[in-house]
Amino acid sequence: MDDAAGFAMFVRQHSTTLLRAAYLLTGDRSAAEELVQDTLVRIYPQWSRVQAADVPIAYVRRSLTNNFLNGRRRQSSQDLLFGDPPERGYEPDLAGRIGDRELVRDLLDRLGPKQRAVLVLRFFHDLTDDQIADEVGCREGTVRSIVSRSLQALRTETERRSAPRQTPQTNGHPR
Repeated sequence: MDDAAGFAMFVRQHSTTLLRAAYLLTGDRSAAEELVQDTLVRIYPQWSRVQAADVPIAYVRRSLTNNFLNGRRRQSSQDLLFGDPPERGYEPDLAGRIGDRELVRDLLDRLGPKQRAVLVLRFFHDLTDDQIADEVGCREGTVRSIVSRSLQALRTETERRSAPRQTPQTNGHPR
């Protein structure tokens, strides 16, 4: 099988998984599609090297993750910050699942790019600490630390959101 046919078969087999991972990283469908497309465009010229890898999907997943992290570094100097970010659109889905998805997306948006990448690699791709360390370019202990701090931040935010809201009072009288 030639490189073009092998690449096309790989894309057909793994594009859904790559798109889901990219969505979890970016939190935006169009940004996820761009990330996957950009990653595939970058690796195509080296497709024979990708095919020769022990686990080609791991090679591409690492490239996707690095592309995300490097893109976030480039964008951070160009980001335009709003006091209240504009709402993101979403496609209709089953009502009960929308709330969960929105919550997860919002919680992931609160994490830094590296924290988000590590959690996606751990919980979506089910990678081990040493595999994540290889993909992100850090030590295993750093991965464990990032996972721990990220999960604690998510727990804290979830608890904050679920706490009953209290109305402000002045001198014992409601405002």
